[in-house]
Formats: sequence, structure tokens, C-alpha cells
Amino acid sequence: MQKTYITRMPDKAGAFLRASQIISDAGGNIVRVNYNRAVDTHTLFIEVSGNDAQHRTIIQKLTECGYLSEDEDNRRILMILLTLKDEPGAVRPVLEVLSRYRVNISYMSFQQNITGYQHFKMGLLMENPGETARVIKEISRICEMRVLDYEVTDRLLDGTVFYITFANEMRKILSLDQAMTNEVLICANRMMQQLDDRDRPVLQIFDYVRRFAQFVRSREGAAFRPNVTERELSEDLTLITIEPPCGSNTHILRSPEGLMFIDTGFACFRKEMLSLIRSRIPGFDTLPRQAMITHADVDHVGLLDLFGKVYMNRDCYENFLLEHRGERDYRESNPLHEPYCFLSKIISEYAPPPLGLCAVVGEKKDDALFSYLGSVPFGKWTFDLYEGRGGHVKGETVIVCEEMKLLFSGDIYVNMKGLSPEQQEFNRLAPFLMTGVDFDPVLCRESREKLLKDYEGFLFCPGHGAVFRNEKQ
Repeated sequence: MQKTYITRMPDKAGAFLRASQIISDAGGNIVRVNYNRAVDTHTLFIEVSGNDAQHRTIIQKLTECGYLSEDEDNRRILMILLTLKDEPGAVRPVLEVLSRYRVNISYMSFQQNITGYQHFKMGLLMENPGETARVIKEISRICEMRVLDYEVTDRLLDGTVFYITFANEMRKILSLDQAMTNEVLICANRMMQQLDDRDRPVLQIFDYVRRFAQFVRSREGAAFRPNVTERELSEDLTLITIEPPCGSNTHILRSPEGLMFIDTGFACFRKEMLSLIRSRIPGFDTLPRQAMITHADVDHVGLLDLFGKVYMNRDCYENFLLEHRGERDYRESNPLHEPYCFLSKIISEYAPPPLGLCAVVGEKKDDALFSYLGSVPFGKWTFDLYEGRGGHVKGETVIVCEEMKLLFSGDIYVNMKGLSPEQQEFNRLAPFLMTGVDFDPVLCRESREKLLKDYEGFLFCPGHGAVFRNEKQ
């Protein structure tokens, strides 16, 4: 292992020679030496590679000859690598942070290249782990920063290094700019504190978040291979169902009057979805099109801005209104769900739909398991909207066409048996990260059972999983 010694030597010939002999006699190997007059005219930084026994001997001998004191040995060098835009003054904000905290630079290396970015390697002389955490948090909000090497000295510092490393990994996976990386960093910090307080497996949680991001982004482009089915419900009504590898199903009703979408999946698959839809529905861009939503979770509402009107209940509208105000939406009001939901918005490139296209169909005013809100006409058919009590999430809606024996259940009922292997893998991530996707699992189970009982013989179009006929068991 490598250790940096902060030595104080007399200003005379042979002082460094003596230190180097002590290190070599102990079996250590000097890998870097640095002198910084700004720290002290007598201070020399010596980085040494060796095993534990060799370092113990070096510490003892350097202390005996007066080159190392106990106070000096308690100070630490933090090695960091900064990535900055190659422009005048780019490093200045970082230096201002170090100056404000009175942090001395023990080592700095920089070499210009043709990439348009500068890479600064710095060694920071740190006295206090708590202060170290604050310093690296501030620097990480200015530019991309990696902690190259540090000694485990404090739980707070370990945590800070961990979540900054996590944020940088997310930057690369999601191609984030500095501002969005800062948002991930803040959220990661909040997750770290929240999980630590609950004695949850922090490393496993962050691994799941990383896998979530990688899963979503690795399915873009040619890797976006949804299952698509098409059913003739009548001579002038067709149902097209798109089941993506992740995100909600998108159900499309096509009639001579135009198109009606029910839910629209993740926003980050916009290009892929539009390409698929245009190939299935010639003239899509000129056809009249509307949408209805089963609830306001981000994996169901990513493409709502494509429609002239989107039907929803009052609670879903209020959820979007909160987002436009920059306030916590219904999911984020649950502390267990908030960090995951916040990251989901970043990962999926979510933006709330324009409020002007939102058409409110009724408001739940009773405590019934399902409350009738109103109806939406489409062609010669009528679709009735029923709002549940919020077992899955507040604003959950079931959409029913009695005439066609057709039901859109959203996530109140998910066809787990009809999930592809990819969908099964993805659907294991969110429940773990949120300690469950339902606000009230017992209430959600009651709601599912009621749907199965009351709508026997109906064609169920779930939020996830294949469409199926609800036959009597």
C-alpha cells in the first residue's frame, strides 16, 4: 500500500538523504516527492509504497530522528483528479474553495491535451476528515472530480467519497452535464443518509440504482425491442399494445375517428417509440390523437406532450401541478420513495406534461374502493373512469369500456405471468429500491381482487405484462 509522509526536515544538506536511507532500509519504495513552500519551508511530502510492517518501521525511525511528529502523522493527503473545460480561469473556482477552507496543495500535475478538457491531479493536505468531506462536496459541484487515493480515517469521509464516485458513474452512464450531476450528487447524499439511518445495505442499494440506470439506457436505439401485439376488437376498432423492456405498456386504440393512447411509457424512449408507432400507423403525425392515463408515475407518462388532450382525474392533475411548481409530487411525498423517484426522472429524461393539455375528468370524493369519475367518448364508444383509493399510488385509475368488455388496469393489476425475461429483471429493481412499489400493499391487493371479480370475461390491458382475458378460474 502507499502512504504519504509529511516530514519536517532541517534546512541543511543531507536531510533528505537521511530520510531516504530510513525508508530504503525499512524496505519501502519512494514513489513521489514534493516540496511546497506555501505549506512550510521545512515540509517535504514523501509518498512511499510498502507493506504494513515496513510503514510501521518507517514511522518509528522518522519520528526518532525528529522528521515526523505525532501531529504531523495525523494529517492526510487526499489525491484527486479534476476534469475541467480547457479555457482560461477554469481551475479558479476550485482554488477559491481550497483557499476558503485554507487547504494547502501538496502536489499538482497538469498536462494540456487536444480533448478540450484539462485534467488536474492534486494532492490536498487535509487536517480534519469532516472538513475534507465539505471540501470535496463543494469541488464536485464545480466540475467532475475523482478521489484517487485516500486513507480510511472517518466514516463521514468514506461516505462522501462513495457517493461522489457514484455520481460520477451515473454521469457517464447517463451522459449528464455538471448541473444534472450535481442533482444526482445531492440525491445520492440524501439516499446515503436515509439508508444509513435505517441500517440498510448501502452498497447493495446503490448497485441497484446503477443497474437501473444501465438497464434503461442500454435499451435505447437498436436494443429497444418491445413486444407488439395487434387485436381487431371490432370492424372499426383496433387495439395495439406495445410492451417495452422497461417502462409501462402503451395501449393504442385506432378507429376511423383517430387515435386514443392509454399511458405512454418512459420519456427517454421517445425516438424509438415514435419510429415504431409510425411504422405501425401510417399518417400518425396528421391523425387526431388523444390520450388517457391510469396514473402519474413517470414510467407511464413520458410522451404526453404528443397529444392534443390528455384525460385524467383531479389527483393526477394536482400531481403534475406540484411538479410544475418544483414541489414534491405524490410519490416523492413518501420518504422511502423520494430518492428513487427523483433519480427515475433524471434517468428517464422526464418532464411534466404541459398543464394546458390536461383535461380533468372528475374528482374522487368518497372512500369507496373504486369511485366513478366520469366518461370519455371515443368514436362510438364510451370509456368510464374509476379512481381507486390509492393502494398503488394516489390518483390510480381504471378505464373501462363496458360495451367492448375492455379494461385498462394500470398498475393496480400487473400481469406478472405475462412479463418477458427482460421485464422481469427490470421489475425486480424498483420494489427493492422503494421497499415496494405500492403505498398500501393490502389495499392494492383488495383492489386487484375486486377487479378480477367484478370484470370477469373482460379483456385486461395491464400497466405491465401481456394483455389477457379474465376468465373464471
